[in-house]
Amino acid sequence: MNDRLHIPRITKDVLKKYKFHLTKGLGQNFLIDGSVIEKICNAADINKDDAVLEIGPGIGTLTQHLCEKAKKVVSVEIDRQLEAIHHETLPYKNLTLIYDDFMKVDLIKLFNDYFLNENVKVVANIPYYITTPIVMRLLEERLPLDSITVMVQKEVANRFSSLPGSKDYGSITAVIQYYTDPKMAFIVPGTVFIPQPKVDSAVIVMKLHKQPPVQLDNENLFFRLIKGAFGQRRKTLVNSVSGTIPEIKKDDLLSIITKLGFNPAIRGEKLSIHDFALIANELNRLLDSAQRL
Repeated sequence: MNDRLHIPRITKDVLKKYKFHLTKGLGQNFLIDGSVIEKICNAADINKDDAVLEIGPGIGTLTQHLCEKAKKVVSVEIDRQLEAIHHETLPYKNLTLIYDDFMKVDLIKLFNDYFLNENVKVVANIPYYITTPIVMRLLEERLPLDSITVMVQKEVANRFSSLPGSKDYGSITAVIQYYTDPKMAFIVPGTVFIPQPKVDSAVIVMKLHKQPPVQLDNENLFFRLIKGAFGQRRKTLVNSVSGTIPEIKKDDLLSIITKLGFNPAIRGEKLSIHDFALIANELNRLLDSAQRL
């Protein structure tokens, strides 16, 4: 069988045939709109030269289209009760299914086994509750990825792609934008899922930077500065950071941001990653100088 799973009747028949029960806590929602699936593939720009890593294929609705468009697809699924369904719905020779928890998979080994010298794109409809940990794991492991295209809760997509000064801008925004160029592709209403979620979704495309967009003398300090800046969001940058990074003295930080031309009362939410880089590099020079004394 290779019927189109995006047809609601087909999805319902498959679930009924295999007596599939949604697992509480896995955030399972199955797409039932072919136009949305096609738009996801188009947003990810999948072609026959691409290898795709899919996370959480579900019953295989999106997987079917990915297999027909890409050179190869590797899908990681945590729910083993879907294995019998996959035998029927996903008879593709260019597909490898791995039944495991993505957050526990050895990604370096996976890439060495399946993606050597490949142009790899991640495409996934991932559970909302674990969106950020999955995306950050993909980025922090420095995997050789071309892009990450994921369907997430609309609010999360806004947060990932927001601009400095907006209400959605936060530490995760700055970190995501250090690794990638995130673009909101389109909004997805809850009506195109079984079961129907209570919130709207959005597809966001994160194209990985070939080179970091900013030059850093100390990447770890840069990330700590960003985290500290939003640790106490209502406070000024000086007060928030000096309260979360003990080795940074308030007077030193105030002197640096003033020297760089920033308002002494500026908050982290107003700073771009380029601004954070300038401040982090100055802090690093100061800390290095203090250690040499």
